[in-house]
Parts: sequence; structure tokens; C-alpha cells
Amino acid sequence: MLLRIVDDIPTARATILRRKPPGEIALPDRIRERIREVFGRDLGAEAVVREIIAAVQADGDLALRRFGLAFDHSCPESIEVPSSVIDRAWEEAPRPLREAMELAAARIRRFHERSLPRSWIDFDGDSTLGQVFRPLRSVGVYAPGGRAVYPSTVLMTAVPARVAGVENVVLCTPPASDGSLQTAVLIAARAAGIDRVFQVGGAQAIAAMAFGTESIPRVDKIVGPGNIFVALAKRQVFGIVGIDQVAGPTETLLVADDGAAPAALAADLLAQAEHDPMATAILITDRLGVAQATAREVERQVSALPRRQIISESIQTNGGAIVVPSIEMALELANEFAPEHLCLMLRDPWSYLPRIRNAGGIFLGERSIEAIGDYTAGPSHVMPTGGTARFASPLSVYDFLKLSSIFDVSPGLFREVAPAAVTLAEAEGLHAHAAAIRLRQGAD
Repeated sequence: MLLRIVDDIPTARATILRRKPPGEIALPDRIRERIREVFGRDLGAEAVVREIIAAVQADGDLALRRFGLAFDHSCPESIEVPSSVIDRAWEEAPRPLREAMELAAARIRRFHERSLPRSWIDFDGDSTLGQVFRPLRSVGVYAPGGRAVYPSTVLMTAVPARVAGVENVVLCTPPASDGSLQTAVLIAARAAGIDRVFQVGGAQAIAAMAFGTESIPRVDKIVGPGNIFVALAKRQVFGIVGIDQVAGPTETLLVADDGAAPAALAADLLAQAEHDPMATAILITDRLGVAQATAREVERQVSALPRRQIISESIQTNGGAIVVPSIEMALELANEFAPEHLCLMLRDPWSYLPRIRNAGGIFLGERSIEAIGDYTAGPSHVMPTGGTARFASPLSVYDFLKLSSIFDVSPGLFREVAPAAVTLAEAEGLHAHAAAIRLRQGAD
């Protein structure tokens, strides 16, 4: 049976729900061989990324072309995609695809417009305090390629940036081995309002946006998911630029009672698993019959899917079904796991919502499926992975805004709070602070 079923909670925690630290993730043999060919020695992922970043800093576009040829088997003549090529892709695209992009962009835009925070100023008749939100000046979006292309990621990252008021938004995405770009990515760039598109992928794209090259401008923040090399590159350039998160493999956890249809549960697990062999698709239910019926549906449905090899590897390696005594226990395990996507396939999902503490996205009911969230619901599908939903949030307009605090201290407020400030400064041994405050006290 492709979908393993576990009915013992300690075993489930030690197997299906166990998260592997990044250091335990082994690189495939073909990747290791390519690393040896490019760098002349065996390197781990962290070391590879350090080498790439250093080379891009030193050699700019030359390094981008070298690594593009080495890892993407492509070295486009022009790193930047001409605007005329993007315009032509839009004009020649099938009308249903353009309309789908426009609908998705409009729904994403409307959702994020509702969440825009407001600056505020509080004048109490004497002093003024407040907070002012300002958009970032420039943002770099990364859209992955490889096993699949993700025009939806372009929409889900660039549209919130535009809503926040970001002035310049650029996109890096890897070309195909023949040097071409997927038309759908170019159409999404047009629909999302991307300013410039560059044919660069991998850690070298992250380095280029962090430090700038002859072709690619330096940005203030980099957003968007990618493979392990992209994730590690974002972590290594953090502090030079801002990042949204260090994204790991995508994950979905379904909590279901006996009211859920096994065929639908299986379809949702398969949809998650087709992303990548490292993707995680988990079902937790309080009914053994539901788990068994879902496992049979997984076997039946997977045979007809084009990406069945990827799906099978994902489910066998990272997926499974867990049978628990109660839905309450299912939710306890879900909170422990802190999934990127949590789908409540329950008769009354809203009654359980207050119990959810840790999840990137919470999908309530059988029609609120994660696949709709990936495309056209409205919230960004860039969500915290790897258990980071314990402390992190989905990408939103807040990722593209800075907050500045406003101080206008009146003489009256100064007289009121200055003595305490002097006491605190002296307690910290910062006597210049105390002296600066006393100087103004004397002026009053």
C-alpha cells in the first residue's frame, strides 16, 4: 500500500511527523556529481552556496552565465528578457490563460488591499507619538523552475508587493535547457506588474539580487520559494538584504472525521505530493475505515496521473495516515507539526478553528481545498514551512513595508518622563545618556 497507516501516536511522532533537520537531507547522486564537475571537489550544499555567492560578488554576469550553463544547461545571450518578448507572450497567449491570470491577480490584489495597515499619529493635546508605514523601494521575486514552473508564485509574491507600494519589482527565474522561458511565467509577470525579468535561477540568482551585477539591480528584499540551494542562499544573504523566509519543501496536513469523502482526501494528498519528492502529505483521522478507504483511493487515483513517479516517492518517503482516538488528539498533533497548510475536513470545521494555534493556512471544509488556495482564493500561497508556522506567518503586504516610530516630545511630557529616564540610564551605566537628558532638564 502506497499510503502507510500508523495507529500508534509515539510511532507517528517518530516517523510520519518527524521533521528532518536540513543537515540530514542528502543531495542526490546526480547533483553531487555535477558539483564535483563544477567545483573540482565534493562539497555540501552550504559550501556550494558560499562558493556561488562569492563568485557572483567577484565576477557578476560572468559568474551567472557560468553557473547557468553548469546547473541549468543554458546560457542565454541576454540575461534580461526584453519587454517586447513579454508583451508578445501576453498577446499570443490563449485567452482562457490570460483571463485566469487576470482573475487570480484581481483576487490576490483585493485580499491584500483589505489588509493594508494604516499609519497613525496620536496627538494628546501636548505631545505626538505615532507610527508611519513606508513601502520598500525594491523587491526581487524568485520563481522556481526545474520539475515544474510556477507562474502562480509570481502572482502571489509580486501582487502584494505592488499593493504595498513597492516602486521596483524584478523577477529571476531559470530558463529551460534550450534557453527559453515558460510562456506562463512571462504572462504572470505581465499580470502582476513586474518591472524586469531575468533568466537566472538557483543560488546565483539570489546572490545577484542581493549584491547586484552588471545586468541585475540590487534589491532591498528577496521573496519566493526555491530548492535547497535557493533556500540556503537566502539564509546566507540575510542581513545584506531582507528575505521573506527560508522555505523548505511544501506540506499539507489533513484532519478528517467520518464525514469526509475518502476520494476527496486522496485527491488532496496526491495534489500535494506531486510538487516534489520531498513534499509532505499527511492525513490524521479518528476513523480507521477512513484511513483505509483513503489509502485505497490513493492507489486507484495515482495510476492515472502524469507525475505519479514523483507522487509515489513523496508519499512513500514523507507521507502517511495516522489514526488517533479523537479529533482533539488530531488537532494536538497538528499544532505540534505546525504545517504550512492545515485542511479541516470535518463536519463542523469552524467549531474547531479556535483550537488551531500553528498553521500557515487553515482551510475549512471540503471545498476549501489547498489547491484553490494555490491559485485563485486570494491569500498568498507563500507560507511558513518546516514547522516555522509556530512563529512565522504567510507572505503579506507587511513583508513589503517598513515601520518607523514618530516622536514629538513636548516640554510637559519631557518633565514628566525625564527623571525616570535618567534613573534607567544610570542603572545601565550609560552616563552620557543621562547627561544628555539632564542638559535638556536644565534648559527647561
